[in-house]
Amino acid sequence: MDGKLAISATGPQFALNEEQSAVRDMARAFAEEKIAPHAIRWDAEKHFPVEVFREAAALGMASIYVREDNGGSGLSRLDAALIFEALATGCPSTSAYLSIHNMVASMIDRFGTDAQRRDVLPALVEAKLLSSYCLTEPSCGSDAAALRSSARRDGGDFILNGVKQFISGAGATDLYLVMARTGAAGAAGISSFLIEKGTKGLSFGANERKMGWHTQPTRQVIMEDVRVPAANLLGEEGSGFKIAMTGLDGGRLNIGACSLGGAQAALDKACAYMQERQAFGKRLEEFQALQFRLADMDIALEAARTLLWRAAAALDAADPAATKLCAMAKKMATDTGFEVANQALQLHGGYGYLADYGIEKIVRDLRVHQILEGTNEIMRLIVARSLIGHA
Repeated sequence: MDGKLAISATGPQFALNEEQSAVRDMARAFAEEKIAPHAIRWDAEKHFPVEVFREAAALGMASIYVREDNGGSGLSRLDAALIFEALATGCPSTSAYLSIHNMVASMIDRFGTDAQRRDVLPALVEAKLLSSYCLTEPSCGSDAAALRSSARRDGGDFILNGVKQFISGAGATDLYLVMARTGAAGAAGISSFLIEKGTKGLSFGANERKMGWHTQPTRQVIMEDVRVPAANLLGEEGSGFKIAMTGLDGGRLNIGACSLGGAQAALDKACAYMQERQAFGKRLEEFQALQFRLADMDIALEAARTLLWRAAAALDAADPAATKLCAMAKKMATDTGFEVANQALQLHGGYGYLADYGIEKIVRDLRVHQILEGTNEIMRLIVARSLIGHA
């Protein structure tokens, strides 16, 4: 398909078919060649690798689940999980930003007007324009329905005011998908808007000083009487919260996949290190206690990966249990990923604490995955409510 990703079947499974293996291997090769050799430097320099995103886009990885007739790869959520895990073996932070860009592109593909799909999607598919997703605010993180940013009608326009917090790519990206309140309090009063960088009244806070995720900037998005035409409304007025939530199930799978990829890279580094390092006259890999540690790490990753695939297949199939399964998978994958990476650092001893080995970067990057796309406490709440019958 002209170098693009091949379409693959989805469904509950315990082995990948030939096409899925090819998709995963392609993404892993890209990570090994284009991302991994630069990840430590990008982290140190806080470099946002725009050109690499465009190279990934040329292989179909900026529009993974955008429909083919709109220029995308038309792949499944399971395919996406394979891709983001593979890319994250090179750098979890870089892979995670690409997940966000894909989410915005897919929302425009799904909910946009013909004009929006015609005018905006081609540039997103090719990553000529990069995008950011703007939901969280300083005063409301997990309680997204309580957001305060406002959008009021003024003739044929909307005027937006408010502040968005923790926005990945902000200031460096070109298009912002913003959730703002057009109606009364609660979820039903929220709408979605597309705002281009450079629009009068749109500005950005300072690049946040973060523990990890240094290969993508994180800033506030500040709106002061930002005027956009009504044509920039994504979906119907009042449907913004629904649109936002449809993106979160997939986003949770993606961030879980990024955790697994980062942790797998850390485990691979630990295995290689233990074959070389000696203590008390033996290589570390010869100590049974350390062998058991490696085994437990591998078992945990495989269990989390299996649940993630199960949840991805459920989302592809529009299974009523998909939201619960995505919450389960996100919590398990991000908790497991961080713990495995942290154990890999421990197995490196003092060398794991040094930046040159790349392990401490993975640990720093994966820690935030337990917070974003809904904290893991919220994931437990989603699961609990499904068990006791609460809406």
